[in-house]
Amino acid sequence: MTSVVDRLVNAGGLTVYLVVFALVFAEDALFFGFVIPGETAAVLGGVVASRGHVELWLMIVLVVAAAILGDSVGYEVGKHFGPRILAMRILDKHRRRLDDAQSFLRRRGGVAVFLGRFVAFFRAVMPALAGSSRMSYRRFLAFNAAGGIAWGTSFVLIGYLAGNSYKTVERTVGRDAAIAVAVLVVLALIAWRIREHRVEKERESEPAELS
Repeated sequence: MTSVVDRLVNAGGLTVYLVVFALVFAEDALFFGFVIPGETAAVLGGVVASRGHVELWLMIVLVVAAAILGDSVGYEVGKHFGPRILAMRILDKHRRRLDDAQSFLRRRGGVAVFLGRFVAFFRAVMPALAGSSRMSYRRFLAFNAAGGIAWGTSFVLIGYLAGNSYKTVERTVGRDAAIAVAVLVVLALIAWRIREHRVEKERESEPAELS
């Protein structure tokens, strides 16, 4: 995975545009979010922009467009194949979170579509759930576009600022120190992810509360 990231960061502009667009699009349209969270691609796109290999504004536009288009495809998939999607075996181990997503959508409607964009699991399944629930596409698109714009812009800028911060640290205290800081940040993120995963596992293993 590290070598893939390194190649992407140092790749030519067109390759980066295509790869980032494809990953963000596929996350929601094809449920790739279970494998590669779209924010990873968006952040990497921002990092590459900070190195001057791609245009920041164009990367933001492409990420936002990929997010909105991917969600729209996911909506259509849910609209036409909803019951089959919900019965997929890949969702069995996520059944509790899937029920939470459906409940959230029923209670909050379009707001759930917007907020779901910022949660990895919800981002992958919410478009299909909205389609299967027969939410009007016009309503879905309004909240989907708002979420895509906010999410895409935020995560690309996070990557861009992170890339510029790395260069600032490198100039100030040297390359080795900059790498050490970057490693510590990555380790902190990994530790947070592991803790989050354990909490989710514990929640899934708890017996359902009696009503």
